[in-house]
Amino acid sequence: MEGIQLEGLVRCGPMEPLPDEAPPGAYGGSRLTSDLETPEARAFAGRGELAPAGPWADTGSVDAEILAAIAEQSGWMTDVLSELVRAPTTLGNEEPGQIVVEGALAEIGLEPVDVPMDGERIRAHPLAAPFDWNVVGKRNVVSTWMPRDGDAGRSLILNGHIDVVSPEPTAQWGDLDPFGAHREDGWMVGRGAADMKCGLAAILGAIKGLRALGLVPQAPITVESVVEEECSGNGTLQTLLDGYTADAAVIAEPFGAAITTSQVGVVWFSVRITGVPGHAAEGQHATNAIEKSLAVIGALRSLEADLNAAPPPPYDLFTHPINLNVGTIRGGDWASTVPGECETGYRIAMYPEMTVDGLKGRIEAAVREATSDQPGAAEVRYNGFSSGGYDIPDDHPLVASLAHAFTTQAGTPPALVSTTGTTDAAVFGNVAGIPAVCFGPYAEAAHGVGERVYLPSVVQTAQVLGLFVRDWCSLT
Repeated sequence: MEGIQLEGLVRCGPMEPLPDEAPPGAYGGSRLTSDLETPEARAFAGRGELAPAGPWADTGSVDAEILAAIAEQSGWMTDVLSELVRAPTTLGNEEPGQIVVEGALAEIGLEPVDVPMDGERIRAHPLAAPFDWNVVGKRNVVSTWMPRDGDAGRSLILNGHIDVVSPEPTAQWGDLDPFGAHREDGWMVGRGAADMKCGLAAILGAIKGLRALGLVPQAPITVESVVEEECSGNGTLQTLLDGYTADAAVIAEPFGAAITTSQVGVVWFSVRITGVPGHAAEGQHATNAIEKSLAVIGALRSLEADLNAAPPPPYDLFTHPINLNVGTIRGGDWASTVPGECETGYRIAMYPEMTVDGLKGRIEAAVREATSDQPGAAEVRYNGFSSGGYDIPDDHPLVASLAHAFTTQAGTPPALVSTTGTTDAAVFGNVAGIPAVCFGPYAEAAHGVGERVYLPSVVQTAQVLGLFVRDWCSLT
């Protein structure tokens, strides 16, 4: 930061384009895999242009106070993050994490409010993701920092999700407890440390630092800890249904020194094959549902190839932006019986200009073609993500204001990137028309073994968010 020395300030430089010889990362500024000893040399696929470099004013005394006050919360943020990671908040088990968030909000001096999941209301919304699991008793936790007088600034939602994916197979973690919040050389390792409890810790630390200075926003700031981001986006949808809206939203997903302005859509589906069972000794007279599922996988791989043939901007920066994942398979119950049923679960992405219904039509056509010669039946079912893509113009005021805050803190502009994953930014943008971006700490191996976050980047994220809140909401 030009012209000022500040103890506790966390610096980072701009990320560079991914070298050809390096493995591609699809998680914005973070890396799914990495051989970097430290995150100082950050790389990612799908690099966009750097945000405009200025002109920005030199850091003033108020900004310096904000940066220092938030840096003082670094230990507290790490403690909160440790508690969050130790809460194994997989689908259906989110409550222990929400209790941690509730306590942190109360410690900050904000009143936590429950936003319970209402399955009936969610299913009634045309953009809700379909689901067959129980949501009774689940809650999102929100808290609104209200202005003292009037409404002179712009309102804001700071959003993060409490849910995490399974750490299985846990045997591959070796001696590490996936929920142990292990700390080593500036990193915290554990399921959810990256995706995205580090972002929640940064949000809470930013607000705590601002409130420690006695500052008050000129427009409402709502902090949200939501459920079910990893499988539907319906947690954030529920908060919108309950009236929590704003002029903009920032999701503190771990994209590391980059503002994510575009993301793909995602559809989850399964294909159930009903074959003709029989004795293995006379298998030629039966129809093997597992083998028929392999033909379906092949047809869907052809659809994936078609979608990747000519990616539109900005996804032409990726070598393979649309990914089909074969995530689950269940079939057969006896080695000597030709299996009569097999159900395979999939995830596939799509570009922002595509529609969910259009993609579903192509999926169903591929399945029909692959199974047209079988005596049994094939059924496509949808359960979980059913989300269109989303993008926001690079010159949107939200992007410009957040880039300004980053440049003030880091002394260099952030990258603007697209991602081949999906986030709740699509829920804000597509459901409520709320402009939304992602910006968060530097992390590696999200959803993988050894998932981890670089702790100094959590502090940096909080500092950038603090400066952004000052500019966007106006603080007095």
